[in-house]
Amino acid sequence: MFSAKVYSDRREKLRKELLSGLVFFPGNSDVPFNYPANIYPFRQDSSFLYFFGLDRSDVFGVMDLDDGNDYIFGNDVGIDDIIWMGKQSTIREQGQKVGVEKTALLKEIGVMIQAAKNKGRKIHFLPPYRSEIIILISGLLDIPITEVRANASLELIRGVVKLRMKKDVLEVKEIEQMIDVAYKMHTTGMKMAKPGVVEREIAGTLEGIALANGGPVSFPIILTINGQTLHNHYHGNILSEGRMLVIDAGCESELHYASDITRTIPVGGKFSQRQKEIYEIVLNTNLAAIAAVKPGVIFRDIHLLAATEIAKGLINLGLMKGDPKDAVDKGAHTLFFPHGLGHPMGLDVHDLEGLGENHIGYDEEITRSKEFGLAFLRFGRRLQKDFVMTIEPGIYFIPDLIDNWKSENKLGEFIDYDKVETYRDFGGIRIEDDILVTDTGCRVLGTPIPKTIADVESMMNM
Repeated sequence: MFSAKVYSDRREKLRKELLSGLVFFPGNSDVPFNYPANIYPFRQDSSFLYFFGLDRSDVFGVMDLDDGNDYIFGNDVGIDDIIWMGKQSTIREQGQKVGVEKTALLKEIGVMIQAAKNKGRKIHFLPPYRSEIIILISGLLDIPITEVRANASLELIRGVVKLRMKKDVLEVKEIEQMIDVAYKMHTTGMKMAKPGVVEREIAGTLEGIALANGGPVSFPIILTINGQTLHNHYHGNILSEGRMLVIDAGCESELHYASDITRTIPVGGKFSQRQKEIYEIVLNTNLAAIAAVKPGVIFRDIHLLAATEIAKGLINLGLMKGDPKDAVDKGAHTLFFPHGLGHPMGLDVHDLEGLGENHIGYDEEITRSKEFGLAFLRFGRRLQKDFVMTIEPGIYFIPDLIDNWKSENKLGEFIDYDKVETYRDFGGIRIEDDILVTDTGCRVLGTPIPKTIADVESMMNM
C-alpha cells in the first residue's frame, strides 16, 4: 500500500467536497463459488482502497465529516484462522498503516449508524454493486433493497469522481508498471499466433504472465479471431492463415491499478494487402486521436475526429462514399465503428464506472447522446490534466449489423453495400493505448507495444 499520509490526505480532500454527516465505505467480502470455503479471488472495492487502503475482506471505513474522525471496523482473527492463514495484523495495526487511529469491532458499525440516524444525520454511501452490500445497507438504513442504489449520495459520487479521476505520480507509476506487464503479454501473444494454435493456449499463457508479474488480469481477456464481436471472451477457435487475432488484455498491480491494451495481429505474422488497408486506417485514427488530446478539449470531439478519420479511410477504399463529415454527422460510420473512442482508467479498468457512467463521463455542459454508436461513448466531457484515458478506435465488419442496415438500405448514400458484402468475413481491428493528459497534450504510457505494420510483423517473426 501507499504511505499512511497518502490515504489521510485523500480523506481530507474528500471532506472538503461534502457538507456534513457520515461517509460509509463498506469493503468487500469473500465470495464462495461452489461451497463456503472455496472462494473466488478476493477483490477489494476500489473506492475503499482509494481512501482506506486495506486489501482484506470484511472491513468497513467511516468518515465523520462533523468531528473530523475516521474509523475502521473489522474483526481480529482467532487461533482457528491463524492455523490456516498465519499470523495476521490486528485491525488497530492495519488502521495505523492508513492513518486511522480509531478502530472497532465490525458489529459496532450498526451502533454508530443508528446513532447518526437518530440524530437525523446524513449517511453518505456510493452505489453498491454486490448483493451482500446492498442487503447490509438496506438493513442499516431501513431502505428497501430495491431502492438502495437510488439512495446513494450524489454529493459523495461527485466528490469521489473529482478526486479519483486525477491520477498522481504514484498512481501513474503503478499503471505504467502494469502496461510494461501488458507489453510482455502482448508480445508473447504475437509470437504465439501461428496457424494451428488454439486461442485458449495463448489466452492462458497471457493470464499466467499477468499473475507472475503483479496481479490478476484487469478484466477477462478478449482474444479472438472473431474480432467483429467487440467483447469476445470465447477462446476455443483454432488459428488459421489469413485470419487476424484481436488481443485486448491488461493486468492489475498488487495495489489494483490497471492496464488495458489492444493489438490486432495477423495469424502467421504477415498482413495481407486487404488487412493492411483497413489496419492503416485504424492506426492513423489512433495516432490522430492521441495527437488531439490536451486539457480542455471535449473528448466527444476527439471521438468524432476519430470517426471522421475512419470515414475518410473507408471512402478512399470504396466502402463508404460521399463527404466524410456529412457521413459522420448522419452516423454512417457507426456501421463500422459502433463504440466509443475510450474510457477513464485507474483502479478500475473502466475507472469509476460503477458509480454511473453519466456521473463519470458527462456533466451539465456535455450530455450523453441517444444516437446509435455515439450513445456508447462512455466518456464525453472535457479532459483535464492528470486524467488517464484509453484511446481505442476500431473498424469492424459485423454480419448481423450489415444485414440489418442493408435490408432497409440505411444511409445508402454513404455506404456501398455491395463492396461491404465482400468484407463479411473480415472480422475486426482495434488498436488501443493508455494515455496520460499532460499540461499541453498527452503522453502514451508504458513501454511502447508494437503497433505499426512493420513493427508487428517484425515482433511476430522474431
